[in-house]
Amino acid sequence: MSDFMLPDIGEGIVECEVVEWRVAEGDAIEEDQPVVEVMTDKALVEITAPEAGRITRLYVAKGEIAKVHEPLFAYESEGEADAAAPRDERQTAAVGKPAPAGAEPSSAAVAAARDFILPDIGEGIVECEVVEWRVAEGDAIEEDQPLVDVMTDKAMVEITAPEAGTISRLHVPKGEIAKVHAPLFAYVPAQAEEAGEADARPAATTGRPTERAAPPASAPPVATGGRGPYGRIPASPAVRRLLREHGLALETVPGSGKDGRVLKEDVLRVLDEGVPAPGGPATAEAGQPVTAPGGREASVAGEVRVEPLRGVRAVMARRMVEAATTIPHFQYGEEIDVTELLALRERLKPAAEAAGTRLTLMPFFMKAMALAVREEPILNARLDETVTEIHYQSSVNIGMAVDSRSGLIVPNVKGVERRTLLDVAREIQRLTGDAREGKVAQADLKGGTISISNIGALGGTYAAPIINAPEVAIVAIGKSQWLPRFDAHGEVTRRAIMTVTWAGDHRIIDGGTIARFCNAWKGYLEAPETMLLHLG
Repeated sequence: MSDFMLPDIGEGIVECEVVEWRVAEGDAIEEDQPVVEVMTDKALVEITAPEAGRITRLYVAKGEIAKVHEPLFAYESEGEADAAAPRDERQTAAVGKPAPAGAEPSSAAVAAARDFILPDIGEGIVECEVVEWRVAEGDAIEEDQPLVDVMTDKAMVEITAPEAGTISRLHVPKGEIAKVHAPLFAYVPAQAEEAGEADARPAATTGRPTERAAPPASAPPVATGGRGPYGRIPASPAVRRLLREHGLALETVPGSGKDGRVLKEDVLRVLDEGVPAPGGPATAEAGQPVTAPGGREASVAGEVRVEPLRGVRAVMARRMVEAATTIPHFQYGEEIDVTELLALRERLKPAAEAAGTRLTLMPFFMKAMALAVREEPILNARLDETVTEIHYQSSVNIGMAVDSRSGLIVPNVKGVERRTLLDVAREIQRLTGDAREGKVAQADLKGGTISISNIGALGGTYAAPIINAPEVAIVAIGKSQWLPRFDAHGEVTRRAIMTVTWAGDHRIIDGGTIARFCNAWKGYLEAPETMLLHLG
C-alpha cells in the first residue's frame, strides 16, 4: 500500500480544501483517473491517480483541509492487489491451466517493494535537490550503501540504503527536487526477493522448458499527441510544474509516453529546440529580442541561458532578503594596525606547519573576538522569535563565510573561548576543506553566535555585510595594505592597515556598544601578546 502525498499545486500554496471525492474506499482506479477535487485560494484543482490500483483509504474528508506534502489518500497498485489475493484463489484460477515453462517469478517480490521516505535531514529543511544517483533501477544494494547525494539549503547530504535488496524505482530524477516525508525511491528487500524466488521454483521446474521469445528491438519513443482514457493529456505533477515555470501550455508539447503522456524529456526537448508556440514561428528584425519558450528572451545572435535558482543559492537569496528587510542594520567601520600580528604569525607558522596545520590570520581574529565578548556579551546574544527576550549564549561559536562550489555557506567553530590557537586553526582548516567540497555536516552549520566575512581574501577593502540571523552582529574584514602612518614621534612609517566593517542589529545594539566591542577586539589584534594574559 502506498500513500499519495498532496503535491505542490501552486506557488506559495500550502493547503487546500477537499471539495469532492470522485471515488470511495475500495474503488478500483485507473492511471490519470480524476480522484478528488480540491479548492486552493486561487482555483479548483483536479487530482488524478498516479497509477492503476484500488483506493484503500481516504485520509481527508470532504470539506476538510489537506496539507501539501502530507498524505491525501492511500492505494494499492495492481501488483500489490494481485499479491494480496488469497493463494488458494490464485491456484483455483489456474486449475486446468498448466504453468508456462520458464514463467517469470511470482509478483510477491514486486508487491513487497517498499518506498523509502525522505527523512528529516536538517532543522527547517523541507526539500532538497537530487545531485547524483549512485545506483540505477534494478541494482542490488547492501545495507548502509550510499545511494544518492542530495543538496539541501545548507550542505550536501548522503542518503544510504536502509537494508539489503534491489532498487525497483527512482522516484526523483537527478536535478529534480525531493520533498521531506515523500517517497525518494522504492526497493524490494532481500528477504522478499528470496520468498518470491521460492514461490517461483515449483513452476519453473514443472513441464518442459521452452525458449523465450526475443524482445523486439527498442525504438525511440514516438510522440502521439493523444489523450488519456479520461480525456486529459497525461502528465505528472512534476512535469506540470516544469511547464508552469517556463510558461508552456501542456497542449503545445507533444507527448512521447503511453497514451500521449508528456514526459520531462519532452518538455526539455521543446525548451532546447526552441519550438515556437502555436501561431507560427516568432520573427524579429535584426538585433531585436524574440521570446523563446518559457518567456525567456533571446536575440538573433543567441538565446539567454537560464539556470534555476536552487540549493544553497536559493536559500541565501531568501534569507538575505529576510534579514535585510526585518533587521535594522547599524554599520560601523574601523582601521586596525596588524603589523605586529603579521610578524607574530610569521614566527609561529613553522611550529604550526610542523604540527600539520596551516596558520592564517583567521584563528587570531576568532580568539581576539572571543576575548572581546567577555567585555560586551550582548554581541554574542540572540533575540527570541517574539522579540521580547535577549538570550545570552554561553559559548562563542564563530561562523566564517566560505565561498563553496554550491554557494556561500557559514560553518562555525564551536567554543572558540575554550580552544587553543592551534586547535582553532585546525578546525578552520577542516571546515574550509569540507565547505569547498560541499560536504559540511549539519552540526557545523548550526549554533553560530557571531560571524566573520573575510572579503579581504578575495581582494576587497570595504563591505557592508548583512547579519546572519538569528545572530546580532557580523564583521567584514578587508585586505591588509601597507600604508604610511605617523608613529609616536611624528615620523612617517610603513604599517599594515586592515579595514573592518561591522553590522549590528540596532534593535539591541547601539553605536556605543559596537564601538566598545570593536575597540576591545582591535586592542588584542594590534598587541597580540596581550591575549596571552587571558588564555587558559
